[in-house]
Amino acid sequence: MIIIADNYNKKNNDKARELVNEAIRFPQVRVIGPEGEQLGIMSSKEALKVASNYELDLYCVSPSAQPPVCKIINYSKFRFEQQKRAKEAKKNQKVVDTKEIQLTPQIGVHDLETKAKNASKFLSGGDKVKVGVRFRGRQMSHTDIGEEVLNKFISMLSDVATVEKAPSLDGRWLIAILAPIKKSK
Repeated sequence: MIIIADNYNKKNNDKARELVNEAIRFPQVRVIGPEGEQLGIMSSKEALKVASNYELDLYCVSPSAQPPVCKIINYSKFRFEQQKRAKEAKKNQKVVDTKEIQLTPQIGVHDLETKAKNASKFLSGGDKVKVGVRFRGRQMSHTDIGEEVLNKFISMLSDVATVEKAPSLDGRWLIAILAPIKKSK
């Protein structure tokens, strides 16, 4: 009994998707030499022979073109460069987190300053800050007090933050989202 595995090796499957050397089965291809010079249109077998004369690989750059464009390159070096660029791009990505700060309508001045200081740290670190004022019981009838607290909090951070989402009432919460100010280079 013979069992055939579909995806026995992911790396082999990735290489199978790339059109390199014998995997190129177009009747005619446009060939670009290793120095970028045009070698003309020829059959894929001829192009493969030309690539082997250079002791390099034939790589299909644009399979959707008419005729498909193939380039003579060192494929292993090309793959290494691609992986290196992808790794570098991934390293330079910045993931923006959203930190949350909760306030109440009757918060004290010092507590508000402390929370603003923490929010300032988050914003200088490149994170967004979601500020929420929670209303309990009868406080819902005085949402204007919570709005004043939230506006005061936002004005304390006006030098380091911009308002991404203006304060809005969501159930028993008055919520605003602040984003760090982009630094000009």
